[in-house]
Amino acid sequence: MGEVITRRSAVRRPPLSASVFYDGADMGDRMIASARDFTADFLTAAPAAGGDPVPQERVDLARLVVSELVTNAVRHAPGPCRVLLEWFENALDISVVDRLDAAPVPRPHDPLRIGQHGLEIVMAVCESVSVEPQRSGKRVRARLSLA
Repeated sequence: MGEVITRRSAVRRPPLSASVFYDGADMGDRMIASARDFTADFLTAAPAAGGDPVPQERVDLARLVVSELVTNAVRHAPGPCRVLLEWFENALDISVVDRLDAAPVPRPHDPLRIGQHGLEIVMAVCESVSVEPQRSGKRVRARLSLA
């Protein structure tokens, strides 16, 4: 697992981004917990890079979104996975890149269903969710408002 933090100045790019790569050996609950902590640490450090402090409620929602997206990768796309966080003034783009080509499919709302509500939750709390094909796999990107 490695961590990269980059400051960018281009207008269309985020002022701060970070990513973490999991090689597949860090699978399961440890990987999910690590990704949640990585997200909280990133958002806590954002003010030091010139941003406003992120409200705790938004940090908690970002951790939830990361947890759900990484859980999907662990369950459905075993192997290497990358979490990319891109901080914008009032939003956080959360991306999870994995090796499975198939896009996640939201299931219809069913309050009696136990589990499998992850994508439904992500879509409910985020401004947008998209799936982008990659050379090998896909990138699931969710934009969460930080305001």
